[in-house]
Amino acid sequence: MSLVKLTTSALAIAAVSATAAAARDQVQVAGSSTVLPYASIVAEAFGENFDFPTPVVESGGSSAGLKRFCEGVGENTIDVANASRQIKSSEVEACAANGVTDIIEVQIGYDGIVFASDINGNTFEFTPEDWYKALSAEVVVDGEIVANPNKMWSDVNASFPEQPIQAYIPGTKHGTREVFEEKVILAGCEATGDFEAFKAANGDDKKAAEKACIALRTDGVSVDIDGDYTETLARIESNKDGIGVFGLAFYENNTDKLTVANMSGIEPTVETISSGDYPVSRPLFFYVKKAHIGVIPGLKEYAEFFVADEIAGPDGPLAEYGLVSDPELPKTQSVVAEETVMGSGS
Repeated sequence: MSLVKLTTSALAIAAVSATAAAARDQVQVAGSSTVLPYASIVAEAFGENFDFPTPVVESGGSSAGLKRFCEGVGENTIDVANASRQIKSSEVEACAANGVTDIIEVQIGYDGIVFASDINGNTFEFTPEDWYKALSAEVVVDGEIVANPNKMWSDVNASFPEQPIQAYIPGTKHGTREVFEEKVILAGCEATGDFEAFKAANGDDKKAAEKACIALRTDGVSVDIDGDYTETLARIESNKDGIGVFGLAFYENNTDKLTVANMSGIEPTVETISSGDYPVSRPLFFYVKKAHIGVIPGLKEYAEFFVADEIAGPDGPLAEYGLVSDPELPKTQSVVAEETVMGSGS
C-alpha cells in the first residue's frame, strides 16, 4: 500500500489536534445493522492481514450512524458510517454545517428485504398491497377513509389463513424502514388506488398523501424493532404468528428457524436480487470522511480492502454471507483509490 498524502482538510485536523493519530489508532465505524455483519467480517480480516489495529464497528442504524458521522471532523468523531440507504441531502447539509464537506460514498453491493416467519408456520405469497392493507393506519373502505379494521391476514386477502396480523418491522432509525415504507407500503397504497383518495382528502397534496399512506398502525399490530434482526427473530420465536422484516443475509443464516415469503410471485434469492427481479431490494453503502484519511491510520486501507475483489466480489466472504456483489465493483474501487468525493462530478 502506498502512503497517502495529507489533504488540506486533513492537515487542518492535524493542526487542531497534533496527537490525533497517537490518541486514536483504530478506525471507528458505526451505522446500519444490515451492513454490520459485513463490516464486522471485513474488520476482523483487516486486523488479521494488516499492521493496523482491528477497526471498531458499532451498529445503531443508518440514521444514527450518519448523524454521528456528521458531527464534525477530528479524533472524537467516527471515520465511517454504514448505511442501508443513500445519504439524504439534509444529512449532507448537516455534515457541511459541521465541517464535514468531503464525503466518499462507497457502494458495497445489494441486499433484499425479506418477510419471514416461524419455520413451522403458514407460508405466504405477498404483494405490497397485502402489507399496506395489513399495516397502514388508515385505509379506504367503500370510498371512505377509515381506521384500519383488519385483524387477520384473511381479512387482507381471502386466500390467506386466519392468522392474526402481527408484524415486527425495523424502527424509524433504520435504513431498512425507509425502503420498506417506499417499496412496500407506499407501493401498495398506490396499487390499491387509495393513494388518490388520500391525495383528494389532502387538497391534492402528493406529499401529504404519501405521508398518510406510510403512517402505520399504533394498536400493537405493527411493532417497531429498534434493535437488530436478532431482536426481531426473538420476537417471532416468542410469538409464532409473528412475521418479521429482515435482510436477506440474516434470513439465509437462519433458515433453520425461519421460512421466507415470496413477494409479487418472486422468491428472494441472490439471483433474483442481482437480476433486479425481486422487487424489494436496495444498495448498501458506507461513507468515508476524507478529512480523516492520512490522519487515522489504516482508514483508506480499510476502505480499499472492503471493496477488493477477494472480499466484496462474487466469490468473496461477503457473498458467502449473503451480500449480492455489485457488477460495478471496479468503478467503486476506483472511487476509493482516487478518494473521489460526492458532488465532484468525476
